This record gives sequence, structure tokens and C-alpha cells, in this order.
Amino acid sequence: MEEYFSTLADNFINSVPNILAAILIVVISYYVGVLLGKFFHRTLVRQNAEPGVTHLLSRTIKWTIIFLGIITALQRFFDVTAFLTGLGIIGFTIGFALQNIMQNFVSGVILLVQQPFRVGHVVGIAGYDGTVLKIGLRTTEMKTFDGRIVFLPNADVLAQPIINYTRAQLRRVELPVGVAYDSNPEKVRDVILKEIKTVNGYVDDPAPLVLFHTFGASSIDLNVFFWVDTSLTPPPVAKDVALEKIKRAFEKSKIEIPYPVQVQMTRTKKK
Repeated sequence: MEEYFSTLADNFINSVPNILAAILIVVISYYVGVLLGKFFHRTLVRQNAEPGVTHLLSRTIKWTIIFLGIITALQRFFDVTAFLTGLGIIGFTIGFALQNIMQNFVSGVILLVQQPFRVGHVVGIAGYDGTVLKIGLRTTEMKTFDGRIVFLPNADVLAQPIINYTRAQLRRVELPVGVAYDSNPEKVRDVILKEIKTVNGYVDDPAPLVLFHTFGASSIDLNVFFWVDTSLTPPPVAKDVALEKIKRAFEKSKIEIPYPVQVQMTRTKKK
């Protein structure tokens, strides 16, 4: 019995360095996890991320660091490899079953970190144009211009080209205009340029263009290009206002806007 306790005491004394090292590793990993969690929390808050997502990500980072520290500490006492291998097989099975969910989760994290768009931005994704309502961990929610609510999987969002209309403060507006063949080209150009410059949000740089495009069936067709500040006027509104102004100016300047004319001829039989 005395020999047993003596051996036990010797083993304990020999294990003291490992015990102290393990405690130190756990303590350090805990404080590193807390600091990194707070850092990511502050970063996501500054980027206006969703509160729930911010809380979840910061806690995930914190506990991941702590978990790795615990594994490293346990490695000083026994081989954790076999244990982790067993967990890995189980984790692989679960991960395969939840592949799409995990893919969307990781994509959501990337979207929150890179921030190609934010809540409230007007974007175009996967053929949908609208306003971003929410960026979740699995889906991105947006409201299209025609009032539909669309939930896009984050993996699809990340894989698709993203058009951020909000960040592009200057947008080009294109107008198709047709005038009669007897119209004076210089007069038409001057009238159009004068009117589009009065549209709210119009900017001089880049310069506007009035280009004669083609000879139509009943009109000379033009393309009008000008730029607007989207923070002042949305492009569809600028287009609507510009067309109305141009029409009124054409009427005052006696510039004809032609329209197709159909002539119906009736053939009568001679008696």
C-alpha cells in the first residue's frame, strides 16, 4: 500500500508541469477567445450587421478558440487523435447531411465580412432588382421593385454577379426619342440637351450625349444619354421627368413626334 501511494505521489509530481502548462493554455485560449470575440463584435457592429448575426458570430469565434485551447491542453495527458478521429467520422456524416446549410452559413459569413451590399442598398442579384431587407446566416431577403419578397440562398448570392446600385451614386439614363424626317437635327439636339439639364439630379460630368441612331419606318430615332445623382433622383424618375419635358419642349418648338400610320384600302368589285 505504501509503495502504491509513493508511486501515485511520484506520478503526480511528474505531472505537475503538464498540469500547470495545461491550465496556462486554457487560460490563455480563454482570454484570446474573449478578445477576438469582442473584436469581431465591434467590427460587425460598425458595419451595421444584424444584431443576432453579430452575437452568434462573435460567440462562435470565442468558443472555437477556447475549444482549440482545451484540445491542446488535453493533448499533454493522452492522445486526442483517436478521439478526434471518431468525432471526425461522425462530423463528416452530419456535415454531408447538412452540406447545403453549412454552405449557405459560410457564404453568409463571407457576405457579412466582405459586405458587397448592406441592408437598405438597392441591388441586382440573380435577375432580381430591389432593396435588401435582411442579410441572414442562411438567406438574403430583398424586396423587388414590384413588391415581391425574395429569399435568396447565400451560396447563390455569393456565386452570382452582384450589382450594387446604391454604391454607384452616378447612374446613366437612356432615352429613346423619335422625330419626324423633316426635323432640323441641330435644333432637335439643342432642345433635348436644354431640357435634360433641368432634370433634378442631372450632372454635367460625364457629359450628356444625343446620338442619331437609325432611320425608322416613320421617324429618325435617337438615343439620349445623361447621368444623374441617384441620391437626388432615382433613374426611373429622372427618365420619366426627362421624357415629359422633352415632349412639351417639342410641342413648343414645333418639332413633330411621328407615329405609325396604317392605311386600309378596300377593293370593290365592278358590277
